[in-house]
Amino acid sequence: MVRAVKLREEIPIPSGVNVEIDGRKVRVRGPKGVVEKDFSYARGVVIAREGESIVFEAYFADRRAKAQLYSLVSHVRNAIDGVTRGYRYRLKIVYSHFPISVRVDGDRVVIENFIGEKAPRVARVVGDVKISVSKTDVVVEGCDLEAVSQTAANIEQATKIRKLDRRVFVDGIYIYERGYAD
Repeated sequence: MVRAVKLREEIPIPSGVNVEIDGRKVRVRGPKGVVEKDFSYARGVVIAREGESIVFEAYFADRRAKAQLYSLVSHVRNAIDGVTRGYRYRLKIVYSHFPISVRVDGDRVVIENFIGEKAPRVARVVGDVKISVSKTDVVVEGCDLEAVSQTAANIEQATKIRKLDRRVFVDGIYIYERGYAD
């Protein structure tokens, strides 16, 4: 089997987006914000800017190097989408026994009166993410997909029920929609 000597992927940079590359660190600026990614762990991949596109190259790439290259390409595409369109996750507050109250306190989300517990449950907010709470919905928005999705997952995991029958206790905060903010 003959391996490809050079593997190359290009991502066009849309207008209104500024990309700075410093070694293996990529900073993407756009109308919705800034996303910074550090790919210093990717040893076999060369990241460069050529004109109005970002070029990823790997030489004598095996399966692992190819997978790593395409992962980096996906991360940068997600960053470009994030600074142009933004990401939004919607979570539903569901309760049948005790009314749950949710509030944002700095870099954490505090969930009180969950299934009648006295101690509040806390979820950590990752990165520069905006959270808005209404009566039955929690909306998580931001330009970094990893930060938005991890924050939504933290909120959902904070209300995980243990040692009770899930068919009876359906209380919790659940992700029901994810997509672009625009």
